[in-house]
Amino acid sequence: MEKDLIIEAAGNLFNLRTQLVSLENLPEHCRPRDEKEAYAIQDELHRQFTEHGFGSRIGYKIGCTTPVMQAYMSIDHPCVGGIFEGRNHYSPVSLDYNAFHAPGVECEIAVELSKILDARGQPISREEAKGSIAALYPAIEVVDDRYKDIMALGTPTLIADDFCQSAVVLGPKSKDTKGIDLETVTGQTFINDVEVGNGKGRDVLGHPLNALIWLTNHLALRNRFLYAGEIIFLGSLVQCHWLKPNDTAHIKIAGLGSVTAKFSG
Repeated sequence: MEKDLIIEAAGNLFNLRTQLVSLENLPEHCRPRDEKEAYAIQDELHRQFTEHGFGSRIGYKIGCTTPVMQAYMSIDHPCVGGIFEGRNHYSPVSLDYNAFHAPGVECEIAVELSKILDARGQPISREEAKGSIAALYPAIEVVDDRYKDIMALGTPTLIADDFCQSAVVLGPKSKDTKGIDLETVTGQTFINDVEVGNGKGRDVLGHPLNALIWLTNHLALRNRFLYAGEIIFLGSLVQCHWLKPNDTAHIKIAGLGSVTAKFSG
């Protein structure tokens, strides 16, 4: 795809993220035809975000890492989006429901990296991935249905638009990670104090660290790597739950704690 078409597509998506107007689809002439074009548009979108007040990219979210989310989205492989400084919050937080098109919450484990993870020479091992974690967080990914028909949009356009990413909310930071078994840990989503779903760490590609490994391999194919200090959301343990005005979302990750966000409106 030509550079001017990439810029045009990203500009359309930037407007979508900053204006409350739903998107049917990108214009056909600048619509990504495959994932390579999708990530090229995403890169340009990220440049526009940083240039226009979103702050720097501080990490990544990985979407569709669990069977429940793959079935829900009808996508059989993980996808990546960016997380930006200006859209990062800490629990407890009150967010404006009306600042979103149609917000939803996902129950996630987030990791903060202590060192570079680079798979360009060779794939990293499970032990390398584990040893790279400086801290763990219970976390909410706030996604946003910005589309007239999300299922008709197509995977490449969803990727170009960060796979519905809108904001994140981090819970308490845990630096003592040795006693946490990420494979067996349980995550729960509560809306207005009512449990609406739960899942296990093993639901994330068999083990949450497999998502981190997948991301390093994906970035290596694009001649990139992960930096120390980046925060990675490994994928939702529970199916996304869409919200109504004044709903309160509460996420619990066993052994890590909880995170709360109220959507006032």
